[in-house]
Amino acid sequence: MVKAIVISKTGGPEVMEYVDVEVGEPGAGEVRIRHAAIGVNFIDVYFRIGLYPQPLPSGLGQEGAGVIEAVGLGVLGFKPGDRVAYAGRPNGSYSEVRLMPAAMLVKLPDAISFDIAAAALLQGLTVQYLFRRTFPVKEGDTILFHAAAGGVGLIAAQWARALGVNMIGTVSSDEKKALALAAGCTHVINSKTENIVERVKEFTHGKGVPVVFDSIGKDTFIDSLDCLSPLGTMVSFGSSSGTVPPFSLNELASRGSLSITRPSLPHYIGTRADLDAAAADLFQMITSKKIIIDINQRYALSDVAQAHMDLEARKTTGSTILIP
Repeated sequence: MVKAIVISKTGGPEVMEYVDVEVGEPGAGEVRIRHAAIGVNFIDVYFRIGLYPQPLPSGLGQEGAGVIEAVGLGVLGFKPGDRVAYAGRPNGSYSEVRLMPAAMLVKLPDAISFDIAAAALLQGLTVQYLFRRTFPVKEGDTILFHAAAGGVGLIAAQWARALGVNMIGTVSSDEKKALALAAGCTHVINSKTENIVERVKEFTHGKGVPVVFDSIGKDTFIDSLDCLSPLGTMVSFGSSSGTVPPFSLNELASRGSLSITRPSLPHYIGTRADLDAAAADLFQMITSKKIIIDINQRYALSDVAQAHMDLEARKTTGSTILIP
């Protein structure tokens, strides 16, 4: 028996139970992984509270790194002893040991530690697809990126700086403002004390930005639209403040023929070629030290409720991991 987090109902952090589970042999196309580190991401909260429905009881967590203990029939390219990591469904990374489809795994270069992999893969692959594919940013662009002191935001700020992109970030405190500036933001707006739209227009001499990357959702949606220049693109890739309410398409037309997209990571890494290419891009950015992964919170697996409470209260910065 090994330990894992299981939920039998949706709700607050208290619904996460630290229990004994039986992990059998891997089936066809699966491997059994013993985790060394586990990533914590806001999407885990969405599943815990039921915003994203799933059959119950269920595990939680979509990111982990560790060593393969066994492989099932038909698994090619992986063997026991391989150092691997993954980001994506099925849920269940909040565990000491689990079964995982081999199609979701990437091998870790020697230079990437388990902690860094668990802290960086989901968030880093998110930035990779946002910047490389959803809206390819280029040197000289000025962009707006919400939650710039979070795990995704700090990676985005460094990636933007490496590409010569001017990133305007939003944060919720002056302490987070300093973190975002240090990571590479050109300008940072404290959304609690400053008007986002006014400051963006000031930084862009009234033009607005060609793209907004928004993972906050309900609280920032209209401001994000108002920060865009004509023909701009709204990239809504999360909803930490709640889902975006229904709106009229005329809201896009009246602001200058705007475009909007709601991307999701699984669609960008759905093939082995796409997953390997995206991971290689991310790992190169890390090993070249263009991106430094800040793991600012570590919790024992048994303390996952506290990790979620801190995450939801926006007390965390950078990346958060669990240690089994």
